[in-house]
Amino acid sequence: MKKEKAVVVFSGGQDSTTCLFWAMHQFAEVEAVTFNYNQRHKLEIDCAADIAKELGIKHTVLDMSLLNQLAPNALTRTDMEITHEEGELPSTFVDGRNLLFLSFAAVLAKQVGARHIVTGVCETDFSGYPDCRDVFVKSLNVTLNLSMDYPFVIHTPLMWIDKAETWKLSDELGAFEFVREKTLTCYNGIIGDGCGECPACKLRKAGLDTYLQEREGANV
Repeated sequence: MKKEKAVVVFSGGQDSTTCLFWAMHQFAEVEAVTFNYNQRHKLEIDCAADIAKELGIKHTVLDMSLLNQLAPNALTRTDMEITHEEGELPSTFVDGRNLLFLSFAAVLAKQVGARHIVTGVCETDFSGYPDCRDVFVKSLNVTLNLSMDYPFVIHTPLMWIDKAETWKLSDELGAFEFVREKTLTCYNGIIGDGCGECPACKLRKAGLDTYLQEREGANV
């Protein structure tokens, strides 16, 4: 894969930034694509752009504001509370988001001569999101190949690992401090360790604490 090109679906968060570093280790050329769907914080797009610029990665931002018209949700509406009741999908779930993002990423990838697409979806910490499942990604991969008659390969480096293992991967890629300090995971728009209160921050911190304990134990 070292001679090939990849497009990374990139939000500027912990997972997609880890995937960006992973792709940079795997492929000769990497581009990033970010989707503007009127998310709560424009800072997310700015953060992604800043990271891409610092790493020297070509970065494309695509307008997906129609997604908010189709499926209003807590990620785009400040008047909707971020909730996750047991047995229900979180209010942050956006119907069709990954389907659309990966489809548009594939169109872009073909235009720029890349057949590899990298995404940070994960079945371990996926909160019940149906479009983060491995079976969905594999199914879409086949559909995209058939629809465009092109040999796409969708890579999901985080699919079977939890947040602690994601931190470990970033460390192995030499990107631990970069990911910790410069990515935006927080639903309240705070870069780095975030607000510490929203579901995304709690999940990120729990994984970080677990990994740091494991790393410290391994160094004893």
